[in-house]
Amino acid sequence: MIVYEHNKLIVRQLEEADASLLVKWLSDPRVLMYYEGRDRPHDLEMVKANFFDDDDSNTRCIIQYDGQDIGYIQFYRITDEERKEYGYAGFSGEIFGMDQFIGEASIWNRGIGTELITSMVRYLTVYAGAKKVVMDPQAWNKRALRVYEKAGFVKKKYIQRHEWHEGEYRDCWIMEYAAE
Repeated sequence: MIVYEHNKLIVRQLEEADASLLVKWLSDPRVLMYYEGRDRPHDLEMVKANFFDDDDSNTRCIIQYDGQDIGYIQFYRITDEERKEYGYAGFSGEIFGMDQFIGEASIWNRGIGTELITSMVRYLTVYAGAKKVVMDPQAWNKRALRVYEKAGFVKKKYIQRHEWHEGEYRDCWIMEYAAE
């Protein structure tokens, strides 16, 4: 099922048949450098456990560009615990989080990531009622930070030792897009 379309970009719901795509992408060291870690290559069993569980709080999707499957994105309402940790305990509006990666490294650096983030934010704010959209990229990931800032996100809070990546806890930025 298509979640949304924008120009050559289509975001559709993840299906069981997509498991092999996730295995391909999440066993590529270039992708793992930024998502999950090169010490965590995924096989089919891991993909099924992590992406096809019974957790229906995440909307899990495949990203297509110009008819080609190119990556993964998920979005979700952040939990009360995340609201406290991220500094939104007193905020009453809808806050969505999202995580994504472009798995086809051959199409990196073409502006597709910026188009994806911009269009997904538009979808979440216009159609899902989000007042804020947040992400928590690792602080060292300059490429992701630059893409998110181009899409209108701002750094809101620095969290030390927030995410396990390649054998150690890494610092992250909480980045926010505020709907107008």
